[in-house]
Amino acid sequence: MSHNQHENSTENMPLHGIKVVDLANFLAGPISSMFLADFGAEVIKVERPGSGDEVRYWGNNKNGVGLMYKLINRNKKSITADLRSPTGVEIVKRLVKDADIVIENFRKGTLEKWGIGYDTLSDINPSLIMVRITGFGQTGPNSHRPGFGTLAEGYAGYAYITGYPDRPPLLPGFGLADDSAGLMGAYLAMIALQARQQNGGKGQIVDFGIYEPLFTLLGPQVVDYDQLGIVQERNGSRLPFTAPRNTYQTKDNKWVSISGSAQSTFERMCDALEVPDLVKDPRFLDNRKRIEHAIELDEALQTAISKFDRDRLIQLFDQFDAAAAPCNNIAEIFEDPHFAARENIVSIEDAELGGPIKMQNVVGKLSKNPGAVRHAGPKLGSSNAEILINRLGFNREELEREGYDLD
Repeated sequence: MSHNQHENSTENMPLHGIKVVDLANFLAGPISSMFLADFGAEVIKVERPGSGDEVRYWGNNKNGVGLMYKLINRNKKSITADLRSPTGVEIVKRLVKDADIVIENFRKGTLEKWGIGYDTLSDINPSLIMVRITGFGQTGPNSHRPGFGTLAEGYAGYAYITGYPDRPPLLPGFGLADDSAGLMGAYLAMIALQARQQNGGKGQIVDFGIYEPLFTLLGPQVVDYDQLGIVQERNGSRLPFTAPRNTYQTKDNKWVSISGSAQSTFERMCDALEVPDLVKDPRFLDNRKRIEHAIELDEALQTAISKFDRDRLIQLFDQFDAAAAPCNNIAEIFEDPHFAARENIVSIEDAELGGPIKMQNVVGKLSKNPGAVRHAGPKLGSSNAEILINRLGFNREELEREGYDLD
């Protein structure tokens, strides 16, 4: 199906008919609604008049158009509303009348202060679900604090275990906490949607802090500390529960990532690298021994790996049914035939940029009801006329007097 054939058509998509009001800014909230929009939900993004979501000014731009915004706010409609003004509040109240989900990530108490808290909105529409994503959640001693992904990466324990033992904790090179919160927001919105049936059609609040999904993803740290008093420390790319696991440099100065989690995988890896003796070495006989001697094991593997160019190494590992993958940069990903075959990158026309724009495609292939990237993040307020006037019944002249862009 060419892109133009499914332009804006969501009829066959799983979330067709679900309406989402996205009041959020930056990353976590908008990524939640992006995942919902990818599978056909109608997402109406409410932005500040004039400037819009600050993500429009984050990262790189082309001719002044923010590229990060194009990805995170794809498949959405943009309208403007000043939530501090009576008209802005009225816009939200009319929007939620027939909405299923509202997503917001303002500081605790902000929506209440503006007169659009959950109590008010659920009086208008009792079936409304509100997903509230804040730095620290709506309860607890830190709930009043501003919070964003970087703080969450430190607070949740991620930064502490990332990096090398003799170097400072490392933050990720992308918005990991926000992105994982975005995934969790979409997932919990679907849970709450399902729960409506059990609650006689009544909606509810979904509340979580940005640090919480990441904390859960950090593996067995809680149970290890509780049962054994173990505090995981920084250890480069090694893992405390399996060895070998690291990145290794090839003869042509490229890198591969390798893990030998199963015994059979480790044995096949050693065969591929022409070092079968490592398997019989008493230090490396099983996973527990390998974890104890991970440094010596890595040195032995690095020596073996440095004899091969990366392409040849991958080929050998393939031949021996052992596991290795290149550490790709984005330029290499663009050339990778597997990424192409899986359609992991999609190209779509964008009027604002005056040509095609490539971005990550929808994740997950549904055999009957696939999602799709129908368009990139919209121009600020581009759906104002369609939604504010045609759908919500506002008066054109009054909106124009207040400075609303209705072209």
